[in-house]
Amino acid sequence: MNALLVSILQFISIVINLYMWVVIIAALITWVQPNPYNPIVRFLWNVTEPVYRWIRKYIPTTFGGFDIAPIILILALQFLQILINNIIISL
Repeated sequence: MNALLVSILQFISIVINLYMWVVIIAALITWVQPNPYNPIVRFLWNVTEPVYRWIRKYIPTTFGGFDIAPIILILALQFLQILINNIIISL
């Protein structure tokens, strides 16, 4: 049973890590003028924007024209990653 739980938690950890990289790439792409019809740009926007919208709903994220929603999301993902790793270690 512990091996199954550890495997599930490791999979969740990998998914969180991949999503964190998607958030970083999406944030970097916004610094240039991306083509909104590019499939990669659309994918990144579709994957990250719903979470950004949810964050912006509860926390004011614009400071001087700079959107900090990706930073808040990355910090939350890091916190989840640490929590999952600590659970794995304790099993």
